[in-house]
Amino acid sequence: MKKIFSILLSISFAIVVCAQSPTQVQEPKSSAKITCGPYVQNVSENGFSVVWETDMNAIAWVEVAPDNGTHFYNKDRDKYYDLRGYGVQPIGKIHKIRVTGLKPGTTYRYRTMMNGVESFEKSGRIVYAKASGSDVFEQEPYRIKTFGTSYDTVRFDVYNDIHEKDSLFNILMDGSHNKPDFVFLNGDMTSSLITQDRLVDRFLKTAARNLKGEKPLFVERGNHELRGPDAIHWIDYFDTPTDKPYYSFKMGKYFFIALDSCEDKPDNDIEYNGSLITDPYLAQEAQWLKDVVASKEFKDSKVRIIFCHIPPETKGWHGNLNVCNYFVPVLNKANINVMICGHLHEWRFDEKGCGMSNANFPVVVNSNLERMEVSATVSGIRINTFDTKGTNTQSILIRNR
Repeated sequence: MKKIFSILLSISFAIVVCAQSPTQVQEPKSSAKITCGPYVQNVSENGFSVVWETDMNAIAWVEVAPDNGTHFYNKDRDKYYDLRGYGVQPIGKIHKIRVTGLKPGTTYRYRTMMNGVESFEKSGRIVYAKASGSDVFEQEPYRIKTFGTSYDTVRFDVYNDIHEKDSLFNILMDGSHNKPDFVFLNGDMTSSLITQDRLVDRFLKTAARNLKGEKPLFVERGNHELRGPDAIHWIDYFDTPTDKPYYSFKMGKYFFIALDSCEDKPDNDIEYNGSLITDPYLAQEAQWLKDVVASKEFKDSKVRIIFCHIPPETKGWHGNLNVCNYFVPVLNKANINVMICGHLHEWRFDEKGCGMSNANFPVVVNSNLERMEVSATVSGIRINTFDTKGTNTQSILIRNR
């Protein structure tokens, strides 16, 4: 009897082991869903980047087609993958895909695709979820136009110092009537990166929804984006030409520089708990800036616009003084048309040589409660600001030299 029981026990154990065998084919339980995005960044004459977040780990790619009247399913479309793994497919929730080899001033269609990953086993075997992505039956593919080689007018909107007031941000974005070529977020969109999801929930979802995956989004850090345990992950959600928070880009003869002004107090201030080393970083950035303004692209440009969260002010806080010391001496030799700032939570216009700073170019500071709409031509830069009621609160014209 014991022998029979032992045989039956062995058979039962074998059945259980077989049922749990990793080689058995199982139906995927779910599919990756987009929780934020897509939003388009780092647009140039020959490419653009697509960024989005999913609710589960996934391998992702982007499919691109010309906007030539053919159905997206007319043929197999070009595929672009996330190359941050240097040959290894990144598996994660944040996806950044760079599309290259395109023609200037040309509209393309694209869709986002994902293979959700349910598990990545020690053996190297990956268990995938159901494949998912933009369904061109449910909606039209996204459209994006590469930057052209020539522009009569460049229009863009600027937002800053929203500090996680997502409802305010939504009202300001929804009221735009500038038909901008791009949108720029000029720092302090959050108050502290205690967790990464604050980036997504407090402003990125709103930006992505309003830009509809088609209007370019450019960003830079404010001083508050250097605070919190997840501050180091800020750059994970954005793609820039340098892969750093500071970078430059151009649209024809219009040249833009986005500077990272870092914190407003010294690194050893008690508020930072020893977490900052901005001085050597700012010195590195200043050297990069010298190289940019010495480049042929910069010298050949006709209009030069600077974005910098903290404005220069010789008698201001440490952050203001850093901008005066690290950046302004370089820019003073570069024929800058205007610097656009935030940080002060109020409007300010410092004309060239006003005495507030050591800058020999105009400095405009946008309020935290208003949208700035800019229209730039070779002859001048028109700046208007609008509050949540749509009232035009400020209007100035800066004539180019």
